[in-house]
Amino acid sequence: MKIQRRNKANPEFSLAAMTDVILLMLIFFMITSSAANQSAIDVKLPKAGAVEDNIPNPLTVSIKPDGSYFVDDTPVTREQLESTIVSKLTGQANKSFTIRADENTMHKDVVFVMEIAEKNKFNLAIATVKDK
Repeated sequence: MKIQRRNKANPEFSLAAMTDVILLMLIFFMITSSAANQSAIDVKLPKAGAVEDNIPNPLTVSIKPDGSYFVDDTPVTREQLESTIVSKLTGQANKSFTIRADENTMHKDVVFVMEIAEKNKFNLAIATVKDK
């Protein structure tokens, strides 16, 4: 006697359920990624953790809150700043310098020095104080 099964498994695969799951995962990751990219408004610069300076920079550009610039403790005008930095870094193997800006220095003055580095393809570091 031959016994037949009534409930035979259907070998077809339904993509509808899988599409729903993938759509829900996409929505979840889109929402969480947008929430993770929000920045905090309350920033207190210039302070940093225990990050060690591993690249010795031969040149230092200091910026005071009144907008005056100093290259290695020598006062320099805004117009002479780029030519002074380029002339001091010419021939150096490590073409980089450090920006030492007071915490009350205007942002436009720091960006001006950063634009000089970008224009001339110099590496730069921003000096901060160690957070206690």
